Amino acid sequence: MTKDLPLKIVIVDDHEVVRHGLRSLLSLEEDFKIVGEAGTVAEALAVVERVKPQVVLLDVKLPDATGMEACRKLLAVAPNLRVLILTSYAEDASIIGAVQSGAHGYVLKDIRTDELIQAIRAVASGKGHLDPRVAQQALHWIRTQYRTESPGRQGPKLSPQERLIVPLLAQGKTNKEIAAHLSLSDKTVKNYLANIFEKLNVRRRTEAVAWFIREGRSSYSGPNT
Repeated sequence: MTKDLPLKIVIVDDHEVVRHGLRSLLSLEEDFKIVGEAGTVAEALAVVERVKPQVVLLDVKLPDATGMEACRKLLAVAPNLRVLILTSYAEDASIIGAVQSGAHGYVLKDIRTDELIQAIRAVASGKGHLDPRVAQQALHWIRTQYRTESPGRQGPKLSPQERLIVPLLAQGKTNKEIAAHLSLSDKTVKNYLANIFEKLNVRRRTEAVAWFIREGRSSYSGPNT
């Protein structure tokens, strides 16, 4: 983003004091522009259609629907929108539901200011972002589900190296971190990810994680991690 093209953000939270605090905080960034607020899903849909933001900060608990329902509805009316869940809820159901609903990131409200800004920039640039605490919980849930369900149908044929990479995506690791973890080059990891996305018929990291959560626990053919 540049000063000429600020990142347009909408804040969706049912607590006015939270919205006010976030607006005051994020407005300090020269390339951020808060273009709207909403306290309900209905308000959020109206605001997003009117101001056409690039990023929505979305809580998972709203008066008229869950954040997951809100995420699906927002992406239905604005497919190019980037959704970052910002919430105090760290339950597995909320985390997994958010990913399955198409959210591009999930962070907790006690996140540090610089980390929140980094998360917003990451999501806006097309990357996924999971709070490390959330990523660990999601991975634990995936492992538990994988171990308690017997293999059934055959899933996409991933290579041994690709089967190592998918769980690392679920942990929220970047390409550079995956490369370091597996002793590979960044370019090699990028090529593996391109192959994985093609095999899974997805376009984004969060979609690959959603596949792993939704179907990988039974069709994923890699070793228990």
